[in-house]
Amino acid sequence: MTASPASASERRRAAIGTAVFAIAPATAAGVVPWLLTRWKVESPVPGGVPAQIAGAMMIGAGAAVIANSFVHFAVEGIGTPAPFAPPRQLVVGGLYRYVRNPMYVSIAAAVAGQGLLLGQPKLFLALGIGAIPVVAFVRQYEEPTLARKFGAAYEEYRSNVPRWLPRPTPWRPDGPEPSRP
Repeated sequence: MTASPASASERRRAAIGTAVFAIAPATAAGVVPWLLTRWKVESPVPGGVPAQIAGAMMIGAGAAVIANSFVHFAVEGIGTPAPFAPPRQLVVGGLYRYVRNPMYVSIAAAVAGQGLLLGQPKLFLALGIGAIPVVAFVRQYEEPTLARKFGAAYEEYRSNVPRWLPRPTPWRPDGPEPSRP
């Protein structure tokens, strides 16, 4: 999991690349729901105000997790989540100690939160349909690629941290602690 220290220019490129790649989750969690709903609130909202409050909290939590994950990719991984500019180091710090795919989980939470906030069931259907290619991509591309690139370190991580449902306590690798942004 360790590599040679990153130069300032490598870290700067990682930060810029990560910021640019933020377009992908913004599209999945923002543009697509807007195209489907135009942010129209159904009246009455199923579940009422409690559902809307829960939805707003899910959206906020999803946005915070995405931001945290992007920081970890740039600072800890010295790269981006994008396949065309992958991290140099395996990212296992922060929320990645609880779940292997916090960005995908948080995007799903944000879309589900919008469904609750707006009272728009079609967002739950879109979420279910959208999960199919995401799961396929993770299983058929991301995981084999990470296994090839990071070998035993990734296999240890994968055997200790679940793919989708967070563990109750953070996983702590046996090796040196990863940096904490």
